[in-house]
Amino acid sequence: MQKYEFVAAHANSYPVIVLCRVLGLARSGYYAWQRCPISPRTRRDQALGAQIQTIFRRSRDTYGSPRVHAELRALGVRCARKRVARLMHAAHLVARPRHRTVQTTDSRHTQPVAPNQLARRFTAAAPNQVWVADISYLATHEGWLYLAVVLDLYARRVVGWSMQTTLERSVVLAALEHAIQRRQPPPGLLHHSDRGSQYASADYRTALAQHHMTASMSRAGNCWDNAAMESFFATLKAELPLAVFSSHAAARSAVFEYIECFYNRQRRHSTLAYMSPVEYERQYQAAQSTA
Repeated sequence: MQKYEFVAAHANSYPVIVLCRVLGLARSGYYAWQRCPISPRTRRDQALGAQIQTIFRRSRDTYGSPRVHAELRALGVRCARKRVARLMHAAHLVARPRHRTVQTTDSRHTQPVAPNQLARRFTAAAPNQVWVADISYLATHEGWLYLAVVLDLYARRVVGWSMQTTLERSVVLAALEHAIQRRQPPPGLLHHSDRGSQYASADYRTALAQHHMTASMSRAGNCWDNAAMESFFATLKAELPLAVFSSHAAARSAVFEYIECFYNRQRRHSTLAYMSPVEYERQYQAAQSTA
């Protein structure tokens, strides 16, 4: 079928006999295919395939069949997820793979360490109850750029972030301040991080205490205690357009566009019933207003 379609698409540029010979087709078979009308199912597959292509490209080539299927459902298109997977496979639409992140914090210090109160409970009943935080890095031709992020566990929404050229505690303090300014959380919020020196510093502990937050830290050498943040950074690294950016400014621009325009507002999250973080929070707020 695809070879016949190729011949039809190029028949005005090359002789049919040459195209058929190159593709190993019989001319009689090609002309017989032309006389047969396209089946209704094939037409539906072609129309659905075009929608799938649009959704996949709009996701920056990051959506697999579950998220594409969820987007189609949101658009009112009814189809089976296996059909979406089949059409994506036929069109060679493959989501970008994730890569393992590298540890950027150093827990070999003498600062006080908070107990692990999160205990791998990566859910929250409402926004601004549990935040998780961590640092990662981006490569640029001007050197490393470090990204500190604060994530609200309820909707996996990025509520604060900061980028700097060093791993000093100022980068995590700036991300925390950004989150506080945007969200104005009530007292009692649980803040979880790893036990890196930036998060264990006196300045950071003071900032948490001033805003009546309870500190929680992962156990030594146990990245799974902060798995929600590990997952976010793996997703970000896989879905950013470049592995190495031309400059710090280019990396900052790409991260801003990814977090504020795509991840928080558009990207469908598997743990949120394939809603975006903003949509999931709006659903909560709507339920609260009618309660």
